[in-house]
Amino acid sequence: MPARLFVDEPLASASPEFTLPAAAARHVQVLRLQPGSPLLLFDGSGLQWQAEVLAMRGRSEVQVRLLGSERPARELAQAVTLAVVMPANDRMDGLVEKATELGVARIQPLMSERSVLRLAGERAEKKVAHWRGVAIAACEQSGRCVLPEIAPVQNLGAWLQGLGPQEAQPPQRRWLLSPAAARPIAERAGVAAGDVLVLSGPEGGLSPAEEAAARAQGFEALLLGPRILRADTAPLAVLGWLSLSELSAQA
Repeated sequence: MPARLFVDEPLASASPEFTLPAAAARHVQVLRLQPGSPLLLFDGSGLQWQAEVLAMRGRSEVQVRLLGSERPARELAQAVTLAVVMPANDRMDGLVEKATELGVARIQPLMSERSVLRLAGERAEKKVAHWRGVAIAACEQSGRCVLPEIAPVQNLGAWLQGLGPQEAQPPQRRWLLSPAAARPIAERAGVAAGDVLVLSGPEGGLSPAEEAAARAQGFEALLLGPRILRADTAPLAVLGWLSLSELSAQA
């Protein structure tokens, strides 16, 4: 299969023959591709272009030719946003990677009262840029042509206050993952109209005050099952469930 590369510029307005941006050109060099090698290029808009390498000049310049485009059907029917209190160490990297593979539309990194990882200022901006790179690599590998949005890091309280009312038709479904919930998510996680916003807390869960604030913004507390999942596992379990529900409905 041809190598798939993300190009960080709109390909629809590109010339049929053009020079790849630096990051994509480096990728071509690392893969040791040669003139005539086929490529698949995407820019995050949903389209995918067939292309071929025309010429390679030095160690940084790669010229390609666009041959045609298509729009593969690889996105979930319902846009899913994961609002996650960031797990510590490198587990957020894994969460972003796997969520991208499973079809997430947007990831909102959060900090809460019980957060271990706390980011602000330039450090937070660098982390978001790093996670965007993780998402790009996951799109290249998985065949997705839409790049999920990685939102700036926010405090949970401020983020909840900034949420607008559920005015969309059909309204956005808002789910709060809570081990104290009485209603199992199996009653809600089937295919249904409307987008989904999933709020997942840190190890140990959200505080009672934070859960109350989420409920006040229209979040329904749901239980994943009899086991307590880690902060980087729980949101992926919901996303996987939604993905499988769509596949089952299409069968």
